[in-house]
Amino acid sequence: IVQAVKNGRNVYANIKKAIQFLLSGNTAGILTVLYASLAGLPVPFAAVHLLFINLLTDSLPAIALGLEPHSDAVMQEKPRPRSEGILTKPFLLSVGTEGLVIALATIIAFHIGLASGGAAVASTMAFATLCLSRLFHGFNCKSGRPVIFTRAFWNNKFLLGAFAVGALLLAAVLLIPPLEPLFQVAELSAGLVAAIVGLAFGSMVVIQSLKAIRSMGKR
Repeated sequence: IVQAVKNGRNVYANIKKAIQFLLSGNTAGILTVLYASLAGLPVPFAAVHLLFINLLTDSLPAIALGLEPHSDAVMQEKPRPRSEGILTKPFLLSVGTEGLVIALATIIAFHIGLASGGAAVASTMAFATLCLSRLFHGFNCKSGRPVIFTRAFWNNKFLLGAFAVGALLLAAVLLIPPLEPLFQVAELSAGLVAAIVGLAFGSMVVIQSLKAIRSMGKR
């Protein structure tokens, strides 16, 4: 019975991680589009960009989070009420906060692109930053506590593989010239590519820092 309870709690926790990943990532995309619309700016994403993110780079991390290694720590948690759903207030607050952080990184990239080469470059910057930020965000969703400097960051080979595949697909779209018109992306300089990586990684660092602050507040 104890083992069954442990397995059930771990499965439930992994489902929540996958849902958190998908909801917060989509929230970031929605906030970015809403910002551009209210500010009267060009549309930040083409339809093919959103299809690329949702079908190719989001699905693998979400599946990988569902395969997170089981932990004994779930047995230290209090039983949740039968009437409690997945979308609790703390859960939605976390989703909204993380989505906002990723959206800010995407919006900054969008403005860098506008200043550097116009709407086409801005759209490419926003798409690439959102895509890579969501790949990094998979590691944020592993735990309610920071994992960036712990062994837990590396303990899910499926998530590491999903990140690698997603990053390679994004790199191919950005760096292989014949794919540029197909995916409606503009050619980027090395500096702009570095800005994308920095903003995407920076969003993960910010979210990990927020998790650390939240964890200290619970002690």
